Amino acid sequence: MNAFERLDPLVQHHIVNTLGWRNLRPLQEASIGPVLSGQHCLLLAPTAGGKTESAMFPLLSRMCAENWPAPSILYVCPLKALINNLGERLENYTQMLGRSASVWHGDVTQSAKQHLRSDPPDVLLTTPESLEAMLISTNPAMRAHLQKFQAVVVDEIHAFAGDDRGWHLLCVLERLNEICGRELQRIGLSATVGNPDSLLQWLVADGVNERVVVQPPSENALKAEIALDFVGSLENAAIVISRLHHGEKRLVFCDSRSRVESLSSLLRAAGVRVFVSHSSLSAVERRRSEEAFARGDDCVIVATSTLELGIDVGDLDRVIQIDAPGRVASFLQRLGRTGRRAGKSRNCLFLCTSDDSLLQAAALLDLWISGYVEPIVAPLLPYHIVAQQAMALCLQKGGMGRVDLIEAIKNLPAAKSMASSDLSVILAHMLQEKLLDSDGVRCFIGNTGEESFGRRSFQEIVSVFTSPPVLTVTDGRSELGAVDQNQFVSAGAGPCKLISLGGRAWQVTNINWKERRVYVVPSEALGKTAWRGASRGLSFALCRAIRKVLVCEGQSSLWSQRAKERLHGIRQEYPFLRPDATTVVQNADGNFEWYTFSGSSINSALGEVLARTGIISDRTDEYAISFADGFNRDHFEKAMALVSAIDLLTETRTNEAVEREMKFSQCVPRDLRLKEIGARRCNMDEITLLLNEHRHWINL
Repeated sequence: MNAFERLDPLVQHHIVNTLGWRNLRPLQEASIGPVLSGQHCLLLAPTAGGKTESAMFPLLSRMCAENWPAPSILYVCPLKALINNLGERLENYTQMLGRSASVWHGDVTQSAKQHLRSDPPDVLLTTPESLEAMLISTNPAMRAHLQKFQAVVVDEIHAFAGDDRGWHLLCVLERLNEICGRELQRIGLSATVGNPDSLLQWLVADGVNERVVVQPPSENALKAEIALDFVGSLENAAIVISRLHHGEKRLVFCDSRSRVESLSSLLRAAGVRVFVSHSSLSAVERRRSEEAFARGDDCVIVATSTLELGIDVGDLDRVIQIDAPGRVASFLQRLGRTGRRAGKSRNCLFLCTSDDSLLQAAALLDLWISGYVEPIVAPLLPYHIVAQQAMALCLQKGGMGRVDLIEAIKNLPAAKSMASSDLSVILAHMLQEKLLDSDGVRCFIGNTGEESFGRRSFQEIVSVFTSPPVLTVTDGRSELGAVDQNQFVSAGAGPCKLISLGGRAWQVTNINWKERRVYVVPSEALGKTAWRGASRGLSFALCRAIRKVLVCEGQSSLWSQRAKERLHGIRQEYPFLRPDATTVVQNADGNFEWYTFSGSSINSALGEVLARTGIISDRTDEYAISFADGFNRDHFEKAMALVSAIDLLTETRTNEAVEREMKFSQCVPRDLRLKEIGARRCNMDEITLLLNEHRHWINL
């Protein structure tokens, strides 16, 4: 019996006759056995490799064969837009079998949710935040429904595992296991990752059922058509895009919402039919744009990383990258958007607007060619997530005894690596600060906890990330999206200000601060919008790859003539670099620069530790540390001989803004907050490599 024949006959019938599929893709074939046998799985395939069906076809078979009652399958996604996109597909699959699928997230109306409570679907698509809201709900019907789940699918698992949303997800899944009274089967879906076994271990660390990584061989991505060009500015990038690939559908990635808006306006001014997609557009506007692009041809959609994930925008001819993403994995996701049609190859054109982005793109491509993909590593010591879970557990249980609460926290995945004494200190702090309170028998949410997180039925507790303050932008009755309120705080930023949203310019006519709304009308002028966002520094691996590009004399066949000429010019500025050493340069003006190529996190930590010895740095960036007047080589070498990796992890100070941006930080004593931030700031192995590396000294 082949794998397909193991599926339920009804599922087999509809795959062949309703969907008209002649065969399954490699991952879909390979996943049938493990999923049917109830194993925890990590299913890996490039973008458009059929990962959703790889999980759902065998799960739907189990649903039919074992007659699972609704709701039985939980499908978790990182983005509401992705949930909406997949919801339609899964609704189609379930209806073929006489079953149902529905979405549940913050944009779903209360009336729709009430209907789902009374008539639950077989497959429920949701986010970790909405699942948390279900767990703390006082609705008895909701608790009864939660007990019926049999399996959980986590789509785009790499988007969770690398940050605190991943810890939150694991905690709510563990609490769901407890409610169900059994170990739910967990299936993670992802594109290529650098450490699949570790990622699966993270997903089901305490599971007793068997687990397996399913990753069948795929086509060689190195056969893709890749080109790296240097254009020097965003305006020039718009000119190139407007003149290339006429008649084709092009997806253009930018590194920020502001750049998306600017490029879209430039393309529209150049006569290009352009659409826009990013997280600050309203769901209606984003959906309208993505659907129009999917139906069109000879057009461009400009997007942030939101379209890097599996949202379907139809068949694409080209992917164009403005500058460079920060990770090889992101590049692979974007590359995988193309080449889906028979006879079409995968492709990506890099258009770099600055020297730094050109270096970054060249280094990223070198890493890709070498086969490197970043490992996904969960953030260390998520103390603030443990504090959030303490409050959520008290809400879920209607209060808990102190001993029971500590025991429940200890059993959560986020707390497994923490000392019991630290957990007790966190709970004592929360009780002291009245975030929690106790009547001597049970712990419950205290006055400070209600004031800080009790708004809208404790909706602040269900999300572990802080959203920047925004204002909703409205044109007549149409909600366009949201912009950072700081746009309108400065002098002269009131009515008549021009903004850009959805690739179009809008003139502000009124700002209602009470309703937090900005009213606008269309404008033919050029507007500009900026959003506040946390920028992630370059990784150690990418910085070292950049150094390799600079010290190498060779050229890549992927580089355009303009890119070759500019990279040659950039290399002339760094003749002192060595491939196997860091370099300390004394410039003609007597100032010193230490070129570590270790990334801004390590460099800033080094600068802080050295400052305690009297060696003051006046600037740090991704590549180097610059030292102020009075730098002395002997003093520096003696100081470096005493610096250890532990110093950099434990003795660096933290920026108060970092503490404020960490949601629930007030629930954690400051010494533990600093310990958490320090542990996350730098990687021990990378620091050790840098400290042991030879230092080359040179005078210019």
